[in-house]
Order: sequence, then C-alpha cells, then structure tokens
Amino acid sequence: MPVTTQGPLPEEDYDVAIVGAGVVGSAIARELARYPARVALVEASDDVGDGTSKANTAILHTGFDAVPGSLEARLVREGHHLLTAYAEETGIPLEPVGALLIAWDAEQHATLPDLLKKAALNGYHEARIVGADELYDREPHLGPGALGALDIPGESIICPWTTTLAYATQAVRSGVDLHLNARVRDVRTSTGDAARHELDTARGVLRARTLINAAGLRADEIDRLLGHHDFTVTPRRGQLMVFDKLARPLVRHILLPAPTALGKGVLVAPTVYGNVLLGPTAEDLDDKNATDTTAQGLAFLREKGRRIMPELLDEDVTALYAGLRAATEHDDYRIRGHASQRYIAIGSIRSTGLTASMAIARHVVHLLTTIGQNPGAPRELATHTMPNLGEAFTRPFERADLIATDPEYGRILCHCERVTRGEIRDALNSAIPPRSPEGLRRRTRALGGRCQGFYCGATVRALFTSENSPRENGQ
Repeated sequence: MPVTTQGPLPEEDYDVAIVGAGVVGSAIARELARYPARVALVEASDDVGDGTSKANTAILHTGFDAVPGSLEARLVREGHHLLTAYAEETGIPLEPVGALLIAWDAEQHATLPDLLKKAALNGYHEARIVGADELYDREPHLGPGALGALDIPGESIICPWTTTLAYATQAVRSGVDLHLNARVRDVRTSTGDAARHELDTARGVLRARTLINAAGLRADEIDRLLGHHDFTVTPRRGQLMVFDKLARPLVRHILLPAPTALGKGVLVAPTVYGNVLLGPTAEDLDDKNATDTTAQGLAFLREKGRRIMPELLDEDVTALYAGLRAATEHDDYRIRGHASQRYIAIGSIRSTGLTASMAIARHVVHLLTTIGQNPGAPRELATHTMPNLGEAFTRPFERADLIATDPEYGRILCHCERVTRGEIRDALNSAIPPRSPEGLRRRTRALGGRCQGFYCGATVRALFTSENSPRENGQ
C-alpha cells in the first residue's frame, strides 16, 4: 500500500523515515527510491506539497545572488541544473523568461557592479548590466525612473505544484510508502548500533532506523524532540496578488528589486499558468498557521506595484494568497547529521528550496553514509510524464489526436482555465490522488481561474465526490 491516509501504520521497521512531504522531503524520497532501502515519507497534511511548497513565487533561481561559498550557493547552483533537466524529462512546466534586477535610484544602481561580481563568484557568468534605454526597450510598461538593471537571462518560472507531485509520484511508484494525515507528535530515539526511532503520529507509531527531518515550518519542533537546538523557525509570511491572464502581455521578464536582509523583496513576475504575480511581503510572525492575507499587506503590495508597473494595478486581481517561509536565525542552509542517533535535520531552507530541492536530496543521501546508514547501490528510476499545466505548452483540449482517442479530453468543465473532464478524471485516479478540491486545483488548475469556481465549482465538486473520487491505494 504505497499511499495511506487512514488506519494504523505498518508495524515493520523502515530503514529511513522522512518527516515532511514538501518539495524538499519529496525530493529526498525520490532520491532514496533509487536505493534498496525501505523508505517512508510521513506527512501531517492530507496531501503532498500542502505547506510552504504550494505558496511561493515559483521561480527557478540561478543562485547569482547567493552568498559565495555557502552551502546554499552550491546547492542552488547544482539544483538549478538538475531541476531544469528533470522538468524537461517529466513535463514540469518551465519557461526561461529571464530576470531583470532593477535599480530605481542611484544607491541601488551603485550596487549593480558588486552584484555582477557576486554572480561570477557563484559561477554564473551570463549576467550583465544594462542601461535605462535597453531596459525600457525590453520592458516598455515599466514604471518611470528606473536607471538600469542587472540582466540575469538564466532565471526561469516553473510550476511548484507539479514539481513536488512529480517527486512524490516517482518515489511512490518506485516503492516508497507515503503516509498522509500522520502528524508527528513525539519521537522516542535509542542510540548506538541498534539505534531506532519510534515516531508517535496521529495514526499510531512508525518505526525507522534512520530519521530525516524535512518538516519545514515544524522542523525546529522535531529537532527539539531529538534533543537538539540547531535552529529556530520564525515563520515569514509572504502575501501575493495574482492578476488576470489579460495582464500577461504587460510583463516579459521576472522583475526583481534590489535584495534586502529579509529576502528578495517585492517582484513582478509572469507565471506558467499565464497570470502575473505581485509580491511577496516579508513579515516575521509567531503563528505558524497565519496564512491569511491582510489589508495592510495588500496595500503595501499595491504601493510597490504602482512604482514597478503602474498599468498592472489597472488589471483585475483573480486571487490572493499567502505562504509562510521557514526562516531561521542562520544565513545559510542548516543541514546536519547526528551519527549517534542516525538523524539528519534540514533547516533554514527558505525560498530557494524549490530550486535546490534535487541537490539537497543528493546532499542528504551522501550524509546518510556519514551517520551509519549505507543506502546501497543506486539504480535508475522508471521515467514518467506529468500532466501539463503550463499555458505556453499544448494543453489536452488543443490536441485533436488525444481527443479522438478519448473524447473526455475535449469536454471542458473549467472554462477559465480550460480544464477538461479527462484531466480531472486522471487526477482523481492518479498514483497520489487529491483529497480535497484544493488538491484537485493544484493538479489540474480547475477552480483556479478568473471566476474562482463560480461557474464550474458545483460540477467539479460533484465529480470529486462521485464514484470517480480518490480511493485509498491498496485498501
């Protein structure tokens, strides 16, 4: 039973248990699926990628502005190449639109040469400084007053939902057990050669010889249960505004601001779904569940957006959302192995985790050998193709050959996002089916368009709860 959502957990010991099925935990599960080990991926929610991984700016970074020599710089650089190749292999929507880091005043303009040098130190040599004339030729709808920019042609936009799901799907199909609705409440650990972890979860006890903590916002809490205080997570809320597809012609690149101590600042960027994003904010909070948007936060975004691209503010907003980044007191990734406990903690990943995910997974598997868990000899995984959610690629409703084979791909249910009955059926019967309409939206884009489900919501929800709704795999 590779995917379970209810009932008791298996009594047999696992070789490795991974806590957290976000983009990093799912990437680690996929990487470990290459080895002859019995692996469990344990998630508190009812779906993969249901926390920080689902609510970000969806950018595949080059790592040009990372701290040179840091672990983050290396893993982002490696991850960029790995994920670019994986996206092409599996059909994850990715568009190399490039980015422009814009200088709005003399002080910011004076930092561009240093940023260019930093990019070179990080192994990225395609960046260059452009003047105001070229900048406005390339982005004619940019607000007035920009002095120039750093051109970073390697930056891309990507689908974060499909990325996490692709990792988890390949892991499950290759033998990893995914246990959902299994929040870890306590961990009992023995040490030495016979070290073993007993995870007390909402669905009972799960046992494993080695524990990998990829719990994101809750990673510090798991770390404390193991007796460590390597980092403290401070949830950093990022609120974002999503503009209608009619706004997409206004923006040609990812438009970045000069970076600050709190992050990369407020940006304007296209999405692979054909919309335009404005955000995020950067608000340090105490509440790890505070994913609500606020009037103050949205007013702040509108103020920033008015300077970056005034015409964008005249377009319709189709959605608002907020995500929480797992910020800590450390400037670099915090990935530590504890040999006596056969335990690896992963913290301080922040917004670059999507880009670095595959490289983090390889780094963690390497660390396993240093803490006494030999994963064995690797094997190649069977390839698979994910459903396409990208607007720049051919969608099922556009494929006459597919519709001729199965007319369900020609029956559009969600007209805003042009999602067909066939796509919804496939999602409901996939290896990791959605457990909620929100999960279905992340797999198909249904309910996520201009009308936010006003037109198609009843039909889609009826399909979700009908005989085609997801069933417990193996039960």
